[in-house]
Amino acid sequence: MKTIDRSLACLLGGAAGDALGYPVEFWSEARIFRHFGRPGISEYTLSGGQALFSDDTQMTLFTATGLLQGLTEAREAGVEPDYPAAIWASYRSWYRTQTASWPPSAGDRGSWLKNVRELYSLRAPGNTCLRALGQNIPGSTRRPINHSKGCGGVMRVAPVGLFFAHSDRDLAFSDRIAAEAAALTHGHELGYLPAAALGHMIRLLAEGRDLLTSAEDALAAMPALFPEAESMDDFLALMNRALDLAESGSPDLEAIHRLGQGWVAEETLAISLFCALRHRDDFDRALIAAVNHEGDSDSTGAVTGNLLGAALGMEGIPEKFLRKLELRPLLEELALDLCRGSESAAGPAEPHWREKYLEAGYSPSF
Repeated sequence: MKTIDRSLACLLGGAAGDALGYPVEFWSEARIFRHFGRPGISEYTLSGGQALFSDDTQMTLFTATGLLQGLTEAREAGVEPDYPAAIWASYRSWYRTQTASWPPSAGDRGSWLKNVRELYSLRAPGNTCLRALGQNIPGSTRRPINHSKGCGGVMRVAPVGLFFAHSDRDLAFSDRIAAEAAALTHGHELGYLPAAALGHMIRLLAEGRDLLTSAEDALAAMPALFPEAESMDDFLALMNRALDLAESGSPDLEAIHRLGQGWVAEETLAISLFCALRHRDDFDRALIAAVNHEGDSDSTGAVTGNLLGAALGMEGIPEKFLRKLELRPLLEELALDLCRGSESAAGPAEPHWREKYLEAGYSPSF
C-alpha cells in the first residue's frame, strides 16, 4: 500500500472519528444511549449538511503546515529545520483563527490555513492550548510551561509520523518531534509521552507495519527515549492494559471504563489503541466503540481514526464516513503535501508550494 494512501486515510480517518464523536463530547452515556439507542451514535450528525469536526482536526492540520513550512524554509536558507519553532508559529495562526475574526490581518505570515475562512470557527478549543498560545511562550520537554497532561497534545500529532515516514531520520528523532509538538502547550510527562508513542505508531503504519507490532515497538522505544521520565511505568502499564483488553472478551464499554475517559492524553491513547486493535479490520465498529462513552469522545474518535486509517488505507474507510465530511478537499490536500514535501521526498511537486510554505499567501478554492 502506497504511503500516499495511508496518509490520506490517516487524516481523513482522524477527521471522521472526530466528527462522529464531536456532537456527544460532553454527553453522559445515559444520554447518548437514550438519544441514539444501542450501540450509540453510529452515523454523522449533520450541521448545515456537513459533518463538522472539532479543534482536534483543526490543530492536526496546523501541525501539518508547521512541519512543511519548517522544512521548506530551512531548505531555502540551507540550514537544519527547527520543527518545534515552525509548528509553534503554525499553532499561533490557529490561535488567531480562534480569537480574531476573518479576514486575517495584512502581513500575517504563519500558516496559509489562516486564509481558510471555515477554520475561523470555535469547536470547543482546549483551554490549555488557548492559554499557552495566548501567552506566546512555547514550552518544551526540557522547559515545561505548565503541568497539563490533557489530550490536547496527543490528538494533533499524527502528521509527524506521516511526515517522517521513509525518511533518513531515525525513529527516535521523529518521536522526539512529536513529543516536542505536544510539549509546546502541555508540560506534564503524560502530556507528551503519548504523543511520542502515537507519532511512532503512525510512522511505522505509514511504512507498512501492522498495528500490533507498531504499538509494541512504540512502547518498547519510549523508556530509551525518555530515560528520566518519572511517569513512564504508569504510562506503559496503561498502554499494556489496553493491549491486553483488546485481546480479552470484555465488552467494549466495560474495557473502556478500565482505561479512563480520555480527557488526559494517556487515557486518550489507551482507549484509541484498544478500539483500533479490538476492531482492527472494521473501521466502522472501531469508531463506534471509540466515541460512545462519557469521556472525550471526539479525541478518542480522532486518534482511533488516525491509527486505523493509517493501518487499513482508504479502502478500509466506509464511504459513509467520507460523504459530508467537512473540508474533505483540504484534508486531502494536506495529506498529499505531507507526502510530496516531506523529508523522504526529493522535493515538492505542488505548483503553489512557495506560495504556501514560504509566503503563506495561498488561498485554496473548493
